Amino acid sequence: MELWSRADPQLREVVWFALRCRALALLLQAVFNALIPDHAADAFSPPRSGARGPWDALLERLLGGLGRWDAEHFLFIAERGYLLEHNCAFLPLFPLGLRLLAALLPCPVPLQPRGRLLLAAALLNALLAVLAAAALLALGRAVLRRPRQAFLAALLFSLSPAGVFMAAAYSESAFAVLAFGAMWQLEKGRRWLSALLFALAAGARANGLVNAGFVLYSSVRRFVLQLQGAAVSLRELPALWKRALGLVASAALACAGISLPFALFQYYAYVRFCKPSTGLAQAVPEALLQLARDKGYRVAGVGEAKPPWCSQRFPLVYSYIQDAYWNVGFLRYFELRQIPNFLLALPVTLLCSWAAWTYVSANPRHCLTLGLVRSKAEESGKARDGFCGPAAFVYVVHSTALLAFGFFCMHVQVLTRFLGSSSPILYWFSAHLLLEHEPLLWSTGTDNPASGKPPLGKFHSSCGKGTSDNPVVRLLLNWRSITPLSKSILGFFLGYWLLGLVLHCNFLPWT
Repeated sequence: MELWSRADPQLREVVWFALRCRALALLLQAVFNALIPDHAADAFSPPRSGARGPWDALLERLLGGLGRWDAEHFLFIAERGYLLEHNCAFLPLFPLGLRLLAALLPCPVPLQPRGRLLLAAALLNALLAVLAAAALLALGRAVLRRPRQAFLAALLFSLSPAGVFMAAAYSESAFAVLAFGAMWQLEKGRRWLSALLFALAAGARANGLVNAGFVLYSSVRRFVLQLQGAAVSLRELPALWKRALGLVASAALACAGISLPFALFQYYAYVRFCKPSTGLAQAVPEALLQLARDKGYRVAGVGEAKPPWCSQRFPLVYSYIQDAYWNVGFLRYFELRQIPNFLLALPVTLLCSWAAWTYVSANPRHCLTLGLVRSKAEESGKARDGFCGPAAFVYVVHSTALLAFGFFCMHVQVLTRFLGSSSPILYWFSAHLLLEHEPLLWSTGTDNPASGKPPLGKFHSSCGKGTSDNPVVRLLLNWRSITPLSKSILGFFLGYWLLGLVLHCNFLPWT
C-alpha cells in the first residue's frame, strides 16, 4: 500500500508528530493532575475493587487524569460489564477493546483491574490517534487532491481542540480512526470494506449511524451520473430497472449492516434489564448497590419493576438514558445558566458554520443539485480541487448536519469533541484558511493535483533530514509574524488542547 511506504515523508511526519503530541499530552496531564487538586464534581464515581497497592497508586498519579468524567463509565464497563442502566449510553466497542488489551498486556508488577485498564487506555488511544491522523491524511489526499492541504489538516488533527478526549479513556480516537478509514475506503471504491468500518464505528458511538448516509449518497450519485448524457431506449428500460433495484438492494443491505451493531446492543440491553436473569444481584458488590440506592441508579437484575423504556413500542435504552438521565432533547439546553457552555462551543460553531457558508458560496449550483449533476468543469476533467472542490460536498453536508443537531438537541459544550472526532471538515477548512491566507506557507512548494502525489522536498523537519516540512511547527516558531487569522485558528486548537488537559484531568467542567 503506497500510503504506508517508508518513502512517504508526509506520512512519516504525521506519525511522528502525532506520537510526540500524544507523549506531551500524557506528560502534561500527569503534571496538571499532580499540581491541581481534583474538583469535587457530581460525576459517576464507582467504588474501587480490591486494595490498592503501591504500583496502583503510582499509575493513578501518572495516568489518573485519563479516567475522569465519562471515562469512569468506560473503565467501569470494561471491568464489570453493563451492570448499571445509564452505562448503556456508552456503546461496547471501546470497552471491549480495553478489556482485551488489559488482559493481553504483560504486567511484571501486581495491578488492580483499574490500573491495568488505565494503562491499556493510554496505549490503545495513542495507537488509535496515530492511525486516525494517517487515515485523515489518506482521506484528504483522495478528496481534496491537494497533498499539502491534506498534510496540514492531518497535522492539525494531532493538536485537535478535542485532544484530551482523544487521549483519555474515551471512544473518540476509536471512532475517528474507523470513520476516517471508512470514508477513505469509500473514496477508493471499496464499498463493502467501507461499510464494515462504518459498522464498527456505529459500535463505538451512536452518531456512527449517520455515516450510512455516505454509502447511500455514493451509490445514488454513481447511478445518477452514469445516466447523464446517455440516451435510454425502451428496450434498455428493463436492464435499467434491474440496475436500479440492485442499487437499492445493495445500499439497503449496507445501511442495515452499518446499523446492526447498534441494534444488537439495544437488544442486549433489553434482555439485560427488561428480562433479567436470576441470581445476578448476588454478583453485585454491596458498595455498588449502596451507590445505586444513593444516586437512584438502576442495577441489572435488582428489583422487580421493569424500566419504563421496556414497555415502549421500540425499546431503545440509548434514547431513554439521554432523555431521563441527562435531559437531552430539542432546545432543552437553551437556558440562561447554560450561556457559559454555549460560549465554550462558540469557536467550533463559528468555524464549521463558516466552512459551510464558504462552500455554498463557492458552489451554489453544485449544492442546489446535491452534487448529482456534473458541471462542465467536471466533464472536462478540470474540476476545482481543495476544500471548495465538488468532492467535499457530502462531507460539508455531514458536518453541517452534525453541527445543527448538536447545537439544538445536545449538551452544546460537547460539540467540539463531537465534530472533532466525527468529521474531517474542522481540519480541512482550517488547513484551507491557513494555506490561503498565511504568507509564511506560500513559499513551501506547490501541490500537484494531477499526480495525486505529495511534493517531495528537503525542508526542515521535526523528524530528520530529507522529510516533509512541518507547517504547524513553522507557524508556531514564527508566531509573532503570522497573520491574525492564523493566530486565531492555532490559538483555538492549542488553547483548547491545553485547557482540556488542565481542566478535564482534574474533574473541572470542560467540553
